[in-house]
Amino acid sequence: RKGTTGVGVRGKDIVVLGVERRSSAKLQDPRTVKKIYSLDSHVFMAFAGLNADARVLVDRARIECQSYKLNVEDPVSVEYITRYVAQIKQKYTQSNGLRPFGLSSLILGFDLDGTPRLFATDPAGNFAAWKAN
Repeated sequence: RKGTTGVGVRGKDIVVLGVERRSSAKLQDPRTVKKIYSLDSHVFMAFAGLNADARVLVDRARIECQSYKLNVEDPVSVEYITRYVAQIKQKYTQSNGLRPFGLSSLILGFDLDGTPRLFATDPAGNFAAWKAN
């Protein structure tokens, strides 16, 4: 009930992402409700679930993207950052005293060679790549 619909489509040389925007409360500025976040200049994440959990994951993923770029001197690959986000979700699922993240996410972007990538993660920490047929 907390999630809105998010759709990602990957083609031969393009990735498209769309999310449903819920109506906001009267006193809430509609520009503050975001469902798509930029993790790096070439990697984006959309989610369905709890906004607070998404903000925590986005902040940690952004820090990992910056750290990777400083250490390796290359931009992060989409698969690497997806694996990192899924690993965090999986750790919170199995740890005592920690509540699992309540969101599923679509992570998409372009790798160094220009290949479009689209991954989906679930709250348990599983992730899978997707493509259009």
